[in-house]
Amino acid sequence: MTEPTLMGYPITTLFLYFIFYAFCGWVWETCYCSIRERRYVPRGFLYGPLCPIYGVGALLMILFFSPFRDNLVIFYFVSVVVMTAWEYFVGWLLEATTHIKYWDYSNIPFNIKGRVCLPASLLWGVLSYVAVFLIHPPVARMMDRITPWLHYTLFGASFTLLLVDAVTTVRKLALVTKALDRLQTAGDELRLQLSLARADLSDNLVEAGDQLRARLEAARASLPPAAVERLDRLTDSYSDLLKLAERQSRRFRKRYAHMTSRRYSLEDVRAYGRRWRETLRTARARKRAEKKASHTGG
Repeated sequence: MTEPTLMGYPITTLFLYFIFYAFCGWVWETCYCSIRERRYVPRGFLYGPLCPIYGVGALLMILFFSPFRDNLVIFYFVSVVVMTAWEYFVGWLLEATTHIKYWDYSNIPFNIKGRVCLPASLLWGVLSYVAVFLIHPPVARMMDRITPWLHYTLFGASFTLLLVDAVTTVRKLALVTKALDRLQTAGDELRLQLSLARADLSDNLVEAGDQLRARLEAARASLPPAAVERLDRLTDSYSDLLKLAERQSRRFRKRYAHMTSRRYSLEDVRAYGRRWRETLRTARARKRAEKKASHTGG
């Protein structure tokens, strides 16, 4: 049985190219972001060390840019246009499905909705040249030397792992989106009830006069009991949902520290995460101090 091909390349070979370049992209982004933020930042949505946007981008370069190798001007122009369109599409798709912007070029001149920008687009052209002319030829020769049994073994193993990873990641993204939806709804209701309670308090103060105004000066203690009870329930619910949303989104926020959203209030989640990490550090420091004291006393 003849293996299916795409533009002259066997499907299994293209998939292995995808895996290789997705891994290279992960190494590049992880090193760059880790150096920039001065901490280890594993990039990418998947749990494994892969950035699919680079894998697909490399396949686009191999399949569509190679015919222009003889004309570097056309090659560069096509590379810039195609790769910019690909990056824009991925950014739009992620925003449309998760309502979160995972990267943002808004502070860079000549950007389009923060998804792409001119400097990054020009860099894509350079990276395309490096990939097609310098990196891919030895990679292709290396792939040709792999024996058929190892070739198909690598394909089967990597495809299975990628499928499991993708399903797990999609499920996690769905949980994050659901948690943020519930958190946003609870936050909106809490803010509404607080506004209504304050309005109700204001009316009561006007009607009751100076004596009641003095007694009800402290905001929360002075709210009507029903309003206080309602706000307490909403506050507890919001706190629980905030904890859930922070836990569910922790991995993505660690990998994309500057992600933003027009739909969700992510600052509360970030603040809770900072408090959680500070509490954890304090507990660890206390534990180390107690352990050191016990050794000293012994």
